[in-house]
Amino acid sequence: MPQDRKKVILVDDNPVNLKLARNTLMGKYDVFTVPSAEKLFQILEKTLPDIILLDVLMPEMSGYEAIQELKKDPRTAEIPVIFLTSKADTSSELEGFTLGAVDYVSKPFSPQLLLKRVDVHVLVESQKQELKHINENLQQIVEEKTGAVLELQNAVLKTMSNLVECRDDVTGSHVERTEHFLDLLVTEMLEQRVYRDVLETWDIKLFLQSAQLHDVGKIAIRDNILMKSSPLTQEEFTEMKKHTTFGEVVIEKIQQSARESVFLTHAKIMAGTHHEKWDGTGYPRGIAGAHIPLQGRLMALVDVYDALISERPYKKAFSTEQAIKIITEAGGTQFDPALIAVFNSAAKRFHL
Repeated sequence: MPQDRKKVILVDDNPVNLKLARNTLMGKYDVFTVPSAEKLFQILEKTLPDIILLDVLMPEMSGYEAIQELKKDPRTAEIPVIFLTSKADTSSELEGFTLGAVDYVSKPFSPQLLLKRVDVHVLVESQKQELKHINENLQQIVEEKTGAVLELQNAVLKTMSNLVECRDDVTGSHVERTEHFLDLLVTEMLEQRVYRDVLETWDIKLFLQSAQLHDVGKIAIRDNILMKSSPLTQEEFTEMKKHTTFGEVVIEKIQQSARESVFLTHAKIMAGTHHEKWDGTGYPRGIAGAHIPLQGRLMALVDVYDALISERPYKKAFSTEQAIKIITEAGGTQFDPALIAVFNSAAKRFHL
């Protein structure tokens, strides 16, 4: 099937020039001829051409004035304009190019030269549109591929976190709940401008997804400890504490074969520091205060909150009010005091 013919509008107040140009181009293009700029704008209301050939010296509205109007309208601003003129001085050509013309053809014109000039600019415009289309499609493809990768990444994360929970079955949907609580807490922090300078440097979506790996180190903990239905002995607790450093090792191994680093960096920090305490009495390294990365301080808070409101074989679940009270009282010792007021505001919405 032949391609649609390109459309050309010729604007000239001289009927002889219009006839000559029309006869030159009509074998290859659909040609519309008009005798004035006023008629040009009338035809543009119904038909948008691929190129306009515009006489410079016309009564009432000159070609220079007409092109300025064309460039103001988003519908016509990108249509290439070739000036037809008997003015051969450099300053006139420069003015035309400054106003946005793509070329100048002097009158009287050679039919072969006119056809060649039109061919060149129609081809250039077609290639521009094709490139624009390719770029738009490429952007869509990239977005689709990126979305697919993120979906796959999230599926892998959920699989890994679910694997841990299948062994540590007393925690139920701990991973989903802590991610939900983190989301609410971070949103409240941004609203209250608490650590906002740090949070604004993060991709919050990636940070929240990476939280799913905070307990991944439990994969390396023995079943008789991980699944014990009564409180752990001191020796068993010492072994359980190793899940933080085991988690760091697991994530480091993933980092060795993955190009993406920010997501895994968040995950590694949370895995290794979510049991550190503000006063330095936590584990595995006993770091204190602001030396504990913000990721770890946030995870520590929501991790404990979820543990408090969850029922375990060796304890009943605390009410939301009791859990909030316990965490509030631990501000400055176990938890970052700057996060406590934010937590109290956000915790009112902590439900699934």
